[in-house]
Amino acid sequence: MNIADTFAKGGIAMYPLLLLSFLSLSVIIERVWFWWKMLTREREISGRVLEAARRDWDAAADVASRATDQPIGRFLNSALGMQTPDPEVFKLALEASADEELAAMRRGDKILEATIAIAPLLGLLGTVLGLISSLSTIRLGDIGTSATGEVTLGISEALISTATGLIVAIIALAFYRVFQGLLSGQAKLFQQAGNELELLYRRDWAMGKRPLSTHTSGFNALPGSSDANVSPEITEATPE
Repeated sequence: MNIADTFAKGGIAMYPLLLLSFLSLSVIIERVWFWWKMLTREREISGRVLEAARRDWDAAADVASRATDQPIGRFLNSALGMQTPDPEVFKLALEASADEELAAMRRGDKILEATIAIAPLLGLLGTVLGLISSLSTIRLGDIGTSATGEVTLGISEALISTATGLIVAIIALAFYRVFQGLLSGQAKLFQQAGNELELLYRRDWAMGKRPLSTHTSGFNALPGSSDANVSPEITEATPE
C-alpha cells in the first residue's frame, strides 16, 4: 500500500492534516535555517563588541553597526548607536531592543502551537467518521459471517487518520520544544551581554569619560568643553 492509497483511505480529515503538516514543515525549515545562521556568529559578535568597549567605545559602536544583520548585533547597536545617552536611557534602549528581537524569534510559534493542538483532534475526528461509516453497514444477520471482515478492514483504515494526526503533532511538538530552548538561551545571552555592556558604560560614565561622545556641537556640547563655555553674544539696543 503506497502513500497515495493510505491518504485516500484515511478519509476527509487527511486534507486538513496535510495542510497543517505543510505549514508546520515550512515553519520548521525556516526556523532551523534561521537558528543555524544565528548560532554560528552570535557569540563571536558579542565577544568582539564587549572587548572593543573595554578599550574604545567608538570601535565597539563600529563593530556593532557592521553586525546589524544579526539579532545580537542589532541588540547591542541599539544602545551603542546613540549619542552620549544617559546610563538609564542606555539601559532602556537595550531592554527595548531585547524585547523586540526576542519577539521576532518567536515567529512561527503560533502555527506550531495550532498544529500540536488541532492535529490529534482532526485525526480523532477522521477515525470517528470512519467508524460511523463502517458500523452503519453492519446488519444483525451479518454478525459472525464473512461480511464482518469488511467492517474490520474499514475500522483499521479509519485509524489511519488518528495515527497521521499524532505523527504530525509529535513532530511539531518536538521542534517547538527545541525552538523554545534556543529562545531561552538567547534571552540569557542578551541579558548577559547587555548587563556587561551596561556595567562598562556606567563605569566610564562615573569616571567622567562620557563614552559615545564623538560628535559634540551646539546644544549637545558637553559641560567643560570649549563649545559649552561659549556664551551667546547679547547686544543691547541703546536708545537714540
